[in-house]
Parts: sequence; structure tokens; C-alpha cells
Amino acid sequence: MYEKKLVSVGSLKKGDTIIIDGSPCKISDMATSRPGKHGHAKVNLMAVGLLDGKKRNLVMPGHDKVEAPIIEKKNAQILSVSGKNANVMDMETYETFDMEIPDELKADLHEGSEVLYWVIMGTKVIKQVK
Repeated sequence: MYEKKLVSVGSLKKGDTIIIDGSPCKISDMATSRPGKHGHAKVNLMAVGLLDGKKRNLVMPGHDKVEAPIIEKKNAQILSVSGKNANVMDMETYETFDMEIPDELKADLHEGSEVLYWVIMGTKVIKQVK
């Protein structure tokens, strides 16, 4: 499968990554309500999908646990660019594979340039040009 860990909802903060509905998300906003007379503190999370950009909402008790993806950050070199895809080679393992180029990085990518990419839940995503 993919690598993940369990984290307590109460220990999360803005900018952390969690898994909501099976997709990795970055927390964009967070609010914690006070515990009631008989209850527990509730945490209201707003998160944006890292792969699809969708907004998601999650409300749960602060003592519950949620899954957080383990994100591997790696370097690669662009071997060739064709349309929306780039053929890249990992700088450590020398493995070559195709990746989709994000719209905001299309102008900066060209053959021979180095990129930082993330491996999130088995999906490879180009994050920045070095």
C-alpha cells in the first residue's frame, strides 16, 4: 500500500497533511470548540486536496486519531518534455519515469533542469524547479 501514520487530531496545526476520504490534504484552517458539559472538545478542520485541489471539511473529537501520509521529498532531472508530461530521472536511484507537469511550472521546465518531487501515497507530483 502506501506509507502513513496515525496522529492525534488535537496535535495538528495549520499546514499539516492528513488523509480525508482517502486523499491527502493540507490543512488550510482549523477551529477547536470548547468541551461541553458532558462532551469533548471538537476540532473543525478545513483542508485542500494536495492532488486534486478539492476543499474538504472534517469535524471530530480532539482526542481521536486520523491518518497522515508520509511524504517523501526527492530530486530528479528532466530528461525530456512532451506536452503535459515530462520524462524524469531520480537523482539517487537513476530510475526513469513519466510525470505530469503542473500548470504553474510549465514555463520553467526544460530538458536538463532539476526538480523537487514528492511521493504522496504512491503518486509522484512535481513541486518546484531548482
